[in-house]
Amino acid sequence: MKVIDAEFAQNFFRMCQDGFDRGWHERNGGNLSYRIKPEELEDIREDLGHYEGSLQTGEWKEIGTSVPFLAGEYFMVTGSGKFFRNVELAPKKNVCIIELDETGRKYRIVWGLCAGGRPTSELPTHLMNLEVVKKRDPGIRVVYHCHPTNLIALTYVLPLDEEIFTREIYEMATECPIVFPEGIGIVPWMLCGGRDIGVATSEKMKTQDICIWAHHGAFACGHDFDETFGLMHTAEKGAEVLVKVMSMTDTKRQTITPEMFRQLNEPFGVHINERFLYDKKPGAKIGER
Repeated sequence: MKVIDAEFAQNFFRMCQDGFDRGWHERNGGNLSYRIKPEELEDIREDLGHYEGSLQTGEWKEIGTSVPFLAGEYFMVTGSGKFFRNVELAPKKNVCIIELDETGRKYRIVWGLCAGGRPTSELPTHLMNLEVVKKRDPGIRVVYHCHPTNLIALTYVLPLDEEIFTREIYEMATECPIVFPEGIGIVPWMLCGGRDIGVATSEKMKTQDICIWAHHGAFACGHDFDETFGLMHTAEKGAEVLVKVMSMTDTKRQTITPEMFRQLNEPFGVHINERFLYDKKPGAKIGER
């Protein structure tokens, strides 16, 4: 089977387009990665490394970090400097499949980026997070980074406090605590593209499925593309509602209370983390406890 015909690849390309259509990927902003299943790899193996009828497997290159728990695995990732709007139009120019060596320190391109290029500059962060989430749940295979407008905007006006930030988003839509009951992780502004921000993000991803990079964007993970995109979409919708509320007032007349949130646990099979369900002081303004 050709890579571009594989179901996982089609879903990958579609998610890139969905993110662009939402306005989360200006120019070459954002990146997406997927840890390929063994059975999916077998379906496409004959297409790996072949360009214009010849076998051309890329040279081994340093990742910039070490991910031994992912050694020998294969990943589909977006390319550095590539535009999400072009992925569906020309996937082989904008996306690649990489293989990791037996140490988890090096990678090589085995498909894609046929016009030249390299994997996303956030490759260390993606792989470090894919390693962390695989350890807590081997079924998690997607890591997604984008620039959702309203979530970013809130990092300028809400305290960069996970409990406050999450609670304010939770109160905007009942779906939010159901979709991400472990809340939103927050990483303060850091230089992107290096190991340090990868370490900081992966610490959050040990327990949480979504993390905000202050003044920059957001990271999310999931078992598949629908789950991951839906998680980001839900958080951004909550943020959009909050931005609209804050444009009208700094104090809510009524809202969803901690006890109301707790009622969601049993019927929806979740356990909303209690640290986000603190009691607020009477008359507290948005962003205050």
